[in-house]
This record gives sequence, C-alpha cells and structure tokens, in this order.
Amino acid sequence: MRSPSALLPLAALIALAPLARHARSAEPDYQWNLPKGFPVPYVPPDNPMTAAKVELGRYLFYDARMSVNGKASCAACHKQELAFTDGRATGLGASGESHTRGAMSLVNIAYSGSLTWVDQRLSRLEDQALVPMFGDRPIELGLPQGAPAFIGTIRADTKYRSLFAAAFPQDADPFTIPNVTRAIASFERSIISARSTYDRYHYGGDDSAVSESAKQGEKLFFNQHLHCFRCHGGFNFSDATVSEQNADRRIAFHNTAVNLAPNDTAQFKTPTLRNIAITAPYMHDGSIATLDAVIDHYAVGGRQHSNLNKDPLIGGFEISAEERKNLIAFLETLTDRELLRDPRFANPWPGAGKIDGN
Repeated sequence: MRSPSALLPLAALIALAPLARHARSAEPDYQWNLPKGFPVPYVPPDNPMTAAKVELGRYLFYDARMSVNGKASCAACHKQELAFTDGRATGLGASGESHTRGAMSLVNIAYSGSLTWVDQRLSRLEDQALVPMFGDRPIELGLPQGAPAFIGTIRADTKYRSLFAAAFPQDADPFTIPNVTRAIASFERSIISARSTYDRYHYGGDDSAVSESAKQGEKLFFNQHLHCFRCHGGFNFSDATVSEQNADRRIAFHNTAVNLAPNDTAQFKTPTLRNIAITAPYMHDGSIATLDAVIDHYAVGGRQHSNLNKDPLIGGFEISAEERKNLIAFLETLTDRELLRDPRFANPWPGAGKIDGN
C-alpha cells in the first residue's frame, strides 16, 4: 500500500484525526468471530462494521472498472492466494507504471496502526483508499478526481443498486466516493488471519499442530540473541498493532538499511509476519527473495549505507544451520491456508470480462 505525499496534505489528515475513540466497533449484525488471544479491532466511529458494507466492499475491491483503463482493481496488487500481496518486488499500476515499493499484505490490516511503508500520517483505511484510486505519483488505479464516470457506471449497475442501498440505507444518494471508500475499508478490515498452525497450537490447544523444529524455532524467535520479537511481537507479529482497547498506540518505524536509494532514506513500518512464507519477495523494495536470505540480511546487521539512521536493534547475530532451519520452520507455521481460499474474501463477480479477478 503506497502513499504519494502530495495526495493527502498533512493538514487534511490531521483534521480527520480527532474522531472519538470509544464508539462501538460494529453494528449488531456484524460478528468478528475472533479466536482467543485476538482483541477486537479498532474501527472509526464514522464507519461502523456491517455485513452489508463488507459485502459491497468485496465487490468494489475486485471491480476493474475502478481503474482508468479497466485493467486493474484493488485485487491486482492484493491477491487472496498470496495473502493479499502480489508476488512482485514492487507494484505495477493499471497503466503499466512500476512503483518503488512493494504491496504489503492486507491480512489483519484492521490491526495496523499505520498503513503504508513510510507515511506515518495515514492510519485510516478510508483515507488510504483514496491513494490508489486518485494518486498519480505513481499511478495505481489512475482515476480522475471525483471519478464521475465510475460513479455513473456503478449507479447504473443493478447489482450495485441493491448493494449500496443495503450498505447505506439512510443515504438518499449512497453513490459517493466516501461511501465507496467506507465499503472497501470495511471489507479490508474483515480479512482476519487467525487459523494458522501457530494459532491452532497456541490458541486452540493442539500441541501436535506444529513440529518440534518449529517449536525450537519459536524459542529462537523470542530470545534475546536474535530478538526478532522486538519488532515483530504480539499476536500479529508487528510493532504497528492497534486494537479497540489500544487505538492510540504510538507506531514505531525502523531503518534496516536495505538498498536505500538517495531519496529513500526514511524509516519503514514493520509489517506483520503472518503468512510470511508466501509473501515473498521481502522488504519495502522486494530486494530479498527468500526467508533464508532475510536471515542472512539480519545476521550481518543489515547492509551498510550512508544513511546514519539505521535502527540500533539491527546489530547482527550468529546462527547455526540447525537454528536457521528451525527458525524458518517456525515462520512457516504462521501461514493461514484457510484464508487463502476462504470464499468470504474471494472474487464475487461471475466470469472474467470487464471484472478483474485474482
């Protein structure tokens, strides 16, 4: 998920921030069905979760008509079978323009206190959705401001007339860009990953769910020698996690000195490690192809660079071949295979044609 700095001025984002933090996170018809150990996600009071908004958002998420040329949708960069990443080193816009950063996973994005690699101002999915829709540095979906043609198209669509009426029953005219982003944000918040073998082991009480090698790898992950957990902690394996009970948490950003271009010296968000085994390539620029190479990167203390802001946590460590194998076995337990084929998150449109699938 990317954020051209010119699209959303800081003042505009700050104006959105003072929303009340303690309203209900969902209407009565929406059930999170969260496992033990998972808190209720924080949801902005002006966009409570409802099943109708989630379903509308799913249709919009997969609709390629929401692009300048009908060749891309949100799903073009966020594919379900890849844990809502795209398998590319860096993103590719609808017009074929290559981006400078990779598409982060949308899995458990409801728990993310910051939504892009570097822009710490973007914390609401409703605001972030405007970036791929209307941003032009780089172009993602490439819609013109206001998207009049797209609004006209969905207004004329029989399916959307039913979906918008159900999602926004109080609106005389529900076909607005704010409602489009509210629905997409609601769908994205619904993508909860909590059915990995790690979850069955820790939250389901199934001691046989993970191998002995993975259990040893978990001990390595959480020890002070490797201190992976210092940045990738908690149930979501990230230090950028918020919830309904902890909505105002300060989000940490880190510099690991990975292939930084001269104009790309900012600190980066720590993404979740959930489903990490299937979301290669890694890092903000896709510069590391495998988990084995990621371990190499951190073992040598990151790469040297002229930027002096490298995080002090990136100091290097020694690791044996057996420990390396165990650590990777642990990381592989974070894969939620059910999520990758869950019909609740799949393309709802019949056939292909003008609608973009996975």
